[in-house]
Amino acid sequence: MKVKYNRISTIQQTGDRYLLDKEKYDLTLLDKVSGKVPFKERPKGKEIVKLVEDGKISELFCEELSRLGRNTGDVIKTLEWLEQYEINVHVLNMGLQSRPNGKKNPIWKMISSVMSSMYEMELENIKERTMMGKAVYVNNGGRLGRPEGTSEGEKTFLEKDKTKEIIKYLNKDRTIREISKYTESSNKTIIKTKRIAKKYGLLTA
Repeated sequence: MKVKYNRISTIQQTGDRYLLDKEKYDLTLLDKVSGKVPFKERPKGKEIVKLVEDGKISELFCEELSRLGRNTGDVIKTLEWLEQYEINVHVLNMGLQSRPNGKKNPIWKMISSVMSSMYEMELENIKERTMMGKAVYVNNGGRLGRPEGTSEGEKTFLEKDKTKEIIKYLNKDRTIREISKYTESSNKTIIKTKRIAKKYGLLTA
């Protein structure tokens, strides 16, 4: 099945221009949602997830890469997820396909690598700003960490969406560095997840 995915930011936008070529596709989907929402949490994004996991999509079309995520990291995760299912992604404004003739496009791999590097730089800048902010806060008498008298149980921790996502990648035998990039989590969180998940028999890798 060939599916065209579109996204517009506000309900004031009609999205009519995205329907002009709908006869080219088996299904055309339009999300009217902010770009800040991760792809898999969007109404039509969830629909695509279901179709992909059911093996019903072979090709996914979008106007530009930014339509597939809230930021560089989310776009990368979405593309890597689609690649796991060998979906041929068409980026129309670039005239590129991820898997023309069923084989991964070497140019696509280069673009993904550049995006990955940009995302790592973005993460490093965020971490640096966060550390500086914390240092200033502590120097001014602030206290970091969980409020006194509170704690989080292991079972509650395992129920978190981020924890479940980390466990999924752990079971695919991905490295801590890879999981940190995919899930935007610290190494400490991933190690903690691995320890607790192993305790409860949730790891298969």
